Amino acid sequence: MTLVLIDYGSGNLRSAAKAFERAAREAGLAEEIRVTADPVAVMRADRVVLPGVGAFGDCRAGILGIAGLSEALHEAVIVRARPFLGICVGMQLMASQGLEHGLHHGFGWIAGEVDPIMPVDPALKIPHMGWNTLTLRAADHPLLGGLADLGGAEGPHAYFVHSYAFRADDPAHVLATTDYGGTIAAMVGRDNLAGTQFHPEKSQAVGLRLLTNFLSWAP
Repeated sequence: MTLVLIDYGSGNLRSAAKAFERAAREAGLAEEIRVTADPVAVMRADRVVLPGVGAFGDCRAGILGIAGLSEALHEAVIVRARPFLGICVGMQLMASQGLEHGLHHGFGWIAGEVDPIMPVDPALKIPHMGWNTLTLRAADHPLLGGLADLGGAEGPHAYFVHSYAFRADDPAHVLATTDYGGTIAAMVGRDNLAGTQFHPEKSQAVGLRLLTNFLSWAP
């Protein structure tokens, strides 16, 4: 089995790759973890991960700037229905559009838009950065298995760094939320698609468990 992390010039790929390697090793899974921008490798992958750090439009342009990558991503994820995980901006790109520094089209895989975070408490700083509790809205989802047991009485915590948030049109597509002066989508998904606004590779036990779940996910 091959898992591909897409390298399009955005995201902490080394950190994410090492986290997946650790998850595979500790779970005893013979998964090959590859970091690549090769469209053929993306199209042939058994699992696809799209990290992302920075602005929505820049990340979208980075993917479009590599010949054949956008088409390969669509073929692997939508046509062949390979398990897909978007991380941070990689999750946001699944939306219909993003409003960061203008209007930019997303993949349109999960209907919704990416808007600025506007906390009701003016004392809360933007970007939203640090550890926050996750509320699991779909605790029976395979990727969230075991997370409810982590974090003690307060529940599981994950690490966030973002100024914009995914507003899904269908509430059923929001798998987990967090609170930062209002409810924010922490994880979205449908069918073979999933995305985390938080960084699993920085979220210690919670992140490692989610990555392990992804390695064995068979939607």
